[in-house]
Amino acid sequence: MPVSAADIAGVFRAEHGRAVAVLARVFGDLDIAEDAVQEAFAAALEKWVEGLPPSPAGWIITTARNRAIDRLRREASREDKHAQAALLHAQDEPVEEGVVRDDRLRLIFTCCHPALALNVRVALTLRLLGGLTTSEIAHAFLVPEATMAQRLVRAKAKIRTAGIPYRVPYEADLPERVRGVLVVVYLIFNEGYAASSGDELIRSELCLEAIRLGRLLVSLMPDEPEAVGLLALMLLQESRRPARVGADGALIPLPQQDRSLWDRDLVAEGHELVRRCLRRGAPGPYQLQAAINAVHSEAASASDTAWDQIVQLYDHLLALTPTPIVALNRAVAVAEVDGPLAALTLVDDLDLGNYYLFHAIRADLLTRLHRFPEAVAAYDAAITLTTNTTEQAFLTHQRARLT
Repeated sequence: MPVSAADIAGVFRAEHGRAVAVLARVFGDLDIAEDAVQEAFAAALEKWVEGLPPSPAGWIITTARNRAIDRLRREASREDKHAQAALLHAQDEPVEEGVVRDDRLRLIFTCCHPALALNVRVALTLRLLGGLTTSEIAHAFLVPEATMAQRLVRAKAKIRTAGIPYRVPYEADLPERVRGVLVVVYLIFNEGYAASSGDELIRSELCLEAIRLGRLLVSLMPDEPEAVGLLALMLLQESRRPARVGADGALIPLPQQDRSLWDRDLVAEGHELVRRCLRRGAPGPYQLQAAINAVHSEAASASDTAWDQIVQLYDHLLALTPTPIVALNRAVAVAEVDGPLAALTLVDDLDLGNYYLFHAIRADLLTRLHRFPEAVAAYDAAITLTTNTTEQAFLTHQRARLT
């Protein structure tokens, strides 16, 4: 059966991270691994015209390894010390798809090493494991493509020169390192769940990549409750994707969503993971956020939501992570229990003037209090700070209803 470029693009999205992870272990160098995988996929466009091979992942990994070795041999013959070192590293290295899951985890921990800045960790993970282009990552971070390219080059150079190992940390180092990995995975999911810029509200490929990484972490560290909590949180949020945007592309807020469109398989899986967390009795921030989303998904309608239970969960979350963002989200729940005035009092005490959702939530509360001129001003502030056109359109529509 003929293979289209779209078919190969699908294989690229599914297998790019795995292939780079294997090649990074084989050669001990991210640039060599990434370049070799890119060459292998370019070759696939020519070789797979008549049909996919029995194992596309195996074909890509084997082809990439052979291309890299051929290139390194040529460079090593010119007394290139780096090429010689990479060849030595690859000598007699077996290439087995069976170890690919461990290789991906090693690469995640390499990308998320604490020696790298957090924004660089996210960008590098998106690049190597997500297969996103430098342009796409620059777009997500709202920086010029050249700036992002420099960041990625410096990050890979730092990994090489600092000797950051391609391995899962020792057990004693896991608690500190796992937290950083979970932060990166959730940031990737958040960028997909509500894109920071662009015309689309949702970048589904990022959501799916984050969930894939979350599943990998849980399968290899099943006793890490926060990893389980994060996976549950992402699944429950992802379950609402079919209902979050209308046929016209407009944003649909949670209270107005058609809950029959929610993915009940993902809801059921998320609930089971939340129950698994509860049985451990060691609540953490991701587990509590997952529990909050589980309460939402249990309600047949917005009016049936157990808001008092959500407020209690936010109380626990705020005690663990006393951040303004958590306090803002808690205030939304308080509005449903104690009314918009009580919530507005809480919101006005927060220092979040540069955050568009702060102003959007204020605008909604002020509207419910019939303080329309103030609500219009709050919507104006939110619209100014929003860089996603779908969210801008929603906020503009809400503002227009007041005027």
